[in-house]
Amino acid sequence: MADRLAREGFAVLAHDAFGWGSRGFRLDEPPWRLESTLAAYRSHWSLTGQHPGPDEVYDIAAAEHEATVAKYAGVMGTSFAGAVAHDDLTALEVLAAMPGVDRGRLGVVGFSGGGGRAVHLAALAPEISAGVVICMMSTFAAMFPAYLDAHSWLLATPGIGRDKEWPEYAVARGLHHQLVLYAEDDELFPRKGMHDADALLRRRFNGARGTYRGVMLPGPHRFDRAMQDLAAAFLAGTLAR
Repeated sequence: MADRLAREGFAVLAHDAFGWGSRGFRLDEPPWRLESTLAAYRSHWSLTGQHPGPDEVYDIAAAEHEATVAKYAGVMGTSFAGAVAHDDLTALEVLAAMPGVDRGRLGVVGFSGGGGRAVHLAALAPEISAGVVICMMSTFAAMFPAYLDAHSWLLATPGIGRDKEWPEYAVARGLHHQLVLYAEDDELFPRKGMHDADALLRRRFNGARGTYRGVMLPGPHRFDRAMQDLAAAFLAGTLAR
């Protein structure tokens, strides 16, 4: 998606946020609790004849390690999502300062966990003019309790659901243009929660200077070519104004 947007004339920054890529954790010598979990995985793989590659093993280890990271983030007075948001805000400043970038036409796009980051960034950065969230929208109410384990600590910041529903963070100030793409058969979100979120966003953007478009598509959790077409067209249409 980043390459495609760049080919279409956008300046694009796809950075490694806290916990990913160059900002990830070295887990070749895992903490003792994680090591015991990985030992159980290795035993299962041996019994079932599976041979996962190093990337797959790292993904499993990182997912298990996330709770430890979230725990120590709390000890230090922040949160996992807070540390990621700090990196995303910093990256936005870097992008905005690049030659040829118009600070009045900044957008953000994210899929799944990246969609959650896109919601947070639009809520925290008033300079965002357009946002695209793919397969990361539901009400909190519909997700309790069965769907919580499907998501990382990025969606489990203490207190986030106390005063607002998740779609309300996507509204931000109601001054930007927002596209949300939903997958009707998304295994990570209840269908009712997605439809409730769509209805809430339509109500909250009604009369605001910003705009909202929600698109319900059949199929599972994904960001395929057709969805990329919708996202790219939306960004071109809103940021080129």
